[in-house]
Amino acid sequence: MITSALIYSALELGFIYSFVALALFLSYKILNIADLTTDGTFTLGCAVSAVVALSGHPVLALPAAMIAGAAAGTVTATLQTRLGVPSILAGIITNTALYTVNLAVMGFSSNVNLLQTKTVFTMARDLLGSSLPSKLILSALLSVLFCLLMILFLRTRLGLSIHATGDNPDMVRASSINTSVTITVGLAMANSLTALSGALLAQYQRTADINLGTGMVVIGLASLIIGQSVLGTRSPARLVLGALAGSILYRFVIAIALRLDLPAECLKLISALIVGVTIGLPAIRNGIRLQKRKKEAHHADTP
Repeated sequence: MITSALIYSALELGFIYSFVALALFLSYKILNIADLTTDGTFTLGCAVSAVVALSGHPVLALPAAMIAGAAAGTVTATLQTRLGVPSILAGIITNTALYTVNLAVMGFSSNVNLLQTKTVFTMARDLLGSSLPSKLILSALLSVLFCLLMILFLRTRLGLSIHATGDNPDMVRASSINTSVTITVGLAMANSLTALSGALLAQYQRTADINLGTGMVVIGLASLIIGQSVLGTRSPARLVLGALAGSILYRFVIAIALRLDLPAECLKLISALIVGVTIGLPAIRNGIRLQKRKKEAHHADTP
């Protein structure tokens, strides 16, 4: 049975994780780069957010995490553009290095507790009152705001240049646009969004753990692909809004799976299945249409 608490929780987490889907939309769909920095950057955002919140600055923790994430994305981009490292390997190298960095940020502890610490969500509750779903309102406002900012950014000259870099880098170079700059800006922005998601989750759950980022690439891709299936891919605006919608739908699928008393160990398998099925949906649809046409042609030829 789906309760109101389950719906609120799925919506809250859907909005929080939507930043990861937005990040992968920018790196994977726009820049056409498989950025595997995501897992480490998400944990970096959690770690920075927790440490800064513990120092008494929960609001400052969010931009601090985004700056840290942008720095991680810049490292990955530098490995690609300056040292000629393939994109997948560059992401793996940065992600591996971030494990030690994240431990160092958390004082070489595997987790940080925020139970007795003020967070942006407790501040929202104090401001709006306990009668309103303050966590949902705050996470929804932030998610919608960044979706709108992403849509507006992609319409700017720099945004169009980043999009063109992913479509045809040779043409962009011929137009005297520095692809190293567009790749660096794109990956820095993508990883700053991933870190923001981690920062919000740490304050939402009131804990930061070194393993929180595991599987973020799969979760983000699942959300992105589900969103594409729902809203289509006709325009960047649809893709951005699709990332948001897909993240929410994905959390509902996970919430329903949890209500079915499936073991927690099965969630990664469920995520992989969701990604596989959603990626295969276009081929499945085309196969069904082809079979339908064959039947129609057969009936038309039959006297």
